[in-house]
Amino acid sequence: MAEKYDEEKSAVGGTGYSNGDSPHFADTHETKEPWTRRFVDSFKRDPNAIVSKPNEAIDPHTGAPVGGHGGFDHAAAAERTANSGLAKKLKGRHMQMIAIGGSIGTGLFVTSGAALAGGGPASLIIAYGIIGILMFCTVQALGELAVAFPVAGSFSAYSTRFLDPAWGFAMGWNYAIQWLVVLPLEIVAASITLDFWPGAQDTNSAAWVTIFLIVIVSINFFGVRGYGEAEFVFAIIKVVAVIGFIILGIILNCGGGPNGGYIGARYWYPNTVAPDYAGYTVGGQAPGSIASGSFHNGFKGLCGVFVTAAFSFAGTELVGLAAAEADNPRKSLPTAIKQVFWRICLFYMVSLTIVSVLIPYGDGRLLGASSTDAKASPFVIAINNAGISGLPSVFNVVILIAVLSVGNSSIYGSSRTLAALAEMNQAPKIFGYIDRQGRPLVAIIFASVLGLLCYVVAGGPDTAATALNWLYSLSGLSSIFTWASICLAHIRFRAGWKAQGHSLNELAFRSQVGVIGSWIGFILNCLVLVAQFWTAAWPVGYGELSASDIAQDFFLAYLAAPVVIAVVALTDHPTIKY
Repeated sequence: MAEKYDEEKSAVGGTGYSNGDSPHFADTHETKEPWTRRFVDSFKRDPNAIVSKPNEAIDPHTGAPVGGHGGFDHAAAAERTANSGLAKKLKGRHMQMIAIGGSIGTGLFVTSGAALAGGGPASLIIAYGIIGILMFCTVQALGELAVAFPVAGSFSAYSTRFLDPAWGFAMGWNYAIQWLVVLPLEIVAASITLDFWPGAQDTNSAAWVTIFLIVIVSINFFGVRGYGEAEFVFAIIKVVAVIGFIILGIILNCGGGPNGGYIGARYWYPNTVAPDYAGYTVGGQAPGSIASGSFHNGFKGLCGVFVTAAFSFAGTELVGLAAAEADNPRKSLPTAIKQVFWRICLFYMVSLTIVSVLIPYGDGRLLGASSTDAKASPFVIAINNAGISGLPSVFNVVILIAVLSVGNSSIYGSSRTLAALAEMNQAPKIFGYIDRQGRPLVAIIFASVLGLLCYVVAGGPDTAATALNWLYSLSGLSSIFTWASICLAHIRFRAGWKAQGHSLNELAFRSQVGVIGSWIGFILNCLVLVAQFWTAAWPVGYGELSASDIAQDFFLAYLAAPVVIAVVALTDHPTIKY
């Protein structure tokens, strides 16, 4: 936050316009020309878009603006992110479904199986419950900031303004890289998901990734409205699937499935797996080898689930990023934010509780659970155990849709973040190119080109997994850093708001948990980083691993942390005063 808070508030508080709305630059293109001409012209830069602040001084050597705050012009960055020219076409229904869709994906449908196998059912519920509290506090803080400042870049812009330009620079690029890498990873995951059906295995994986890449890129070239409509449909499908599974799971647990038999909470107790359990008859495990119980691998197992749970919620913050393109963020965003608590309770806690009573943690089919192996989904395994034919394929389609939804969000998240960084002179200015349809065109193209990394599947599954895992390690902790920064930015915002003599009653939306909630969220995020370090440096069974294996696993899990610290340390960062 700059020293003159009121000046920034007039430029960015809301949007800097008397009616609270930013200009709809994307709506100013001509409509009387032939459609072919309009189509071509739509890719041209919007002539009304504010590209840079008039009369701002530019360093001829670095190209960075020279302002009054240690070399960074906060006022200019605030003005440009407030008036970016992005199309404001997202309706309330889009915002609500983006909030839902961002929290339901492969983290819930697939990797929760690895969490169950690693820590047991009690660890699964405890860890996801704690991370649910973390996310509730974080999203509440984000909601307050985003309603007051619905600017391009959202949380990366908040880090720059309220914390430190160097930290904002590091957070923005780390978040952009996260989504840039996720695109090829999810496209490969989608192609592997198809291996669930034997017939799909006969088709070259390169053909599948080509189809998925074209679909995802095409959606994003329809602009924010295309992204919003796609996520609206994807989210509805995922919500229906989760609710359907909860109902089915209750029926199966009570003995209503084809295979019958009341299950109850038997798998929460030791040595309660029956000899006719599907893991033996279908999974092929040795008789008596499937363990059960509340906990597995002790406290370290709980910490491992803690980390997995945190990554499962990645993407929930996208609703804040989308606020800059909402037609009425002060109305639609609070509604979406207020429903987060119930979504966490229903979609995560209830569904995972159902999973925990249907499958023992010792089921070997869970051990392959990863974001690229739908066969290890605990949801699919539970349905298979019940002997319901056809339904596992239906749920696998849902998992495929969830994977494509993440891929769709990856282009959106990376392109908007890159465009905002360019607006703040923290990225090449070419990324700030906004066309007449309100699309960050160059950033979308850049993200789409990096999607071509999905063709590493041509080198075989082992080569693909190795390459993509190392790429993803560069930003594997991105969400944790982002969430912690949101909480800290909210704390700083409240301090600045009070220092300038403002009342909380002036805010259009207030966090339901206030500053205390932001402190809780910040501390929990820090604990996740500590837990990740511990489980990465000393993993379960590390005594049986070689030194090279331990080192490789550690850097795959924690490489992002030293990268972020190095970026912040090597970047000039002025002190921000109120």
